[in-house]
Amino acid sequence: MNRRNFLMATAGSLSAFDMFSSIDKNFARHLEKKINQIENQSLSAASENEDFWGWIRQGYTVSPNVINLNNGGVSPQPKVVQDAHIRFYQYSNEAPSYYMWRILDQGREGLRNKLADLAGVSAEEIAINRNATEGLNTIIFGLNLKEGDEVVLSKYDYPNMMNAWKQREKRDKIKLVWIDIPQPTENDDEIVKLYENAISDKTKIVHVTHIINWSGNIVPVRAIADMAHKKGCEVIVDAAHSFGHFDFKIEDTGADYLATSLHKWLGAPFGSGLMYIKKEKIKNVWALLSAVEPDGGDIKKFESLGTRSFASEMAIGTAIDFHNVIGAKRKEARLRYLKDYWLEKASKLPKAKVCTSLKPKYACAIGNIGFEGWQPQQIEAKLFERYKIHTVSIVIEKINGIRVTPNVYTNLQDLDFLSKGLGEISKLEVPTATSK
Repeated sequence: MNRRNFLMATAGSLSAFDMFSSIDKNFARHLEKKINQIENQSLSAASENEDFWGWIRQGYTVSPNVINLNNGGVSPQPKVVQDAHIRFYQYSNEAPSYYMWRILDQGREGLRNKLADLAGVSAEEIAINRNATEGLNTIIFGLNLKEGDEVVLSKYDYPNMMNAWKQREKRDKIKLVWIDIPQPTENDDEIVKLYENAISDKTKIVHVTHIINWSGNIVPVRAIADMAHKKGCEVIVDAAHSFGHFDFKIEDTGADYLATSLHKWLGAPFGSGLMYIKKEKIKNVWALLSAVEPDGGDIKKFESLGTRSFASEMAIGTAIDFHNVIGAKRKEARLRYLKDYWLEKASKLPKAKVCTSLKPKYACAIGNIGFEGWQPQQIEAKLFERYKIHTVSIVIEKINGIRVTPNVYTNLQDLDFLSKGLGEISKLEVPTATSK
């Protein structure tokens, strides 16, 4: 492959189809044909077009023996993204210090522009890093908070973020105010009121998780942000599971600060992420790692990570192209259709306990189900033992079930096996705590 074209593609100089052609001409030709066939279909019709999504499945290196329904933890990359990553990696190894630092690193600004366009913000507000944990921890530890300042957060936020805030509480004597969000979340006013009631005149930060990873419930972040701003608070949004999952722009959240993992729903290489900070607020966040101006106003101060995987970073551009070609709205419709396909049936099973909303506004791909008397680990083990279906057990606060997360490559046969397995489990005698 022509190296110059590959670097231009990452910088956004070529179209998505041109980029895919440089990686795999046959794939690019058939992808264009399939997209043309589905282009004029309604979102509802497109979401149920098994011919199209069956072809998309062929663009992944899906295991023929294991049904992966835990895409929420980390998603597999489309083969074109894997190929891009491998080629950049091979390129780097020809002369690492030269090709990584002097050639590939020059593609970062093109990639930054591409990410900013996808996110709907300025490139000067985007830092490229390794995951949501790194981005959010950078913000949490970088904010100027003092003893007595309060932070409002939820018991369903991600542990890495809760632990970061607990460290600041222990070290800096800030005060954490916890709220308990009902599962499922289906009432915006109720949720906003919970956050509002927790805010005092000492509250500086409201930390909100856009989509609760344990249950898949979508939180009304914009309404919360608008309320918090009126009370003089800043808002941090954890978008680890929302970005690339359903269609929105960062400004739609009302966030002052936000971070996400690109290796989840965007399908970028493992260990790739994005952090957003409003331009006028960058100077207020100290760099987590060494920087010439740790309190400066340049977003790039957060990218002083030392040697990093340039191959991984540069292949993010291919993942963006793949996402854009499918279409964010079309992808969202398909993911929600897949969740509804299995969860609507499963919710009617005997002893079923569902904590995920079936209302389109409040959930998309992620669903969570449990059965009365069953431990989630037992359900997870039974599904894998009998059907080789990989899910993940969730036990946190009031959520007690398995999390099921299909992706665009998941077909209905996979979900039929899931439904069959869940149906069998619902009829079995409740096992003892020590049995499977």
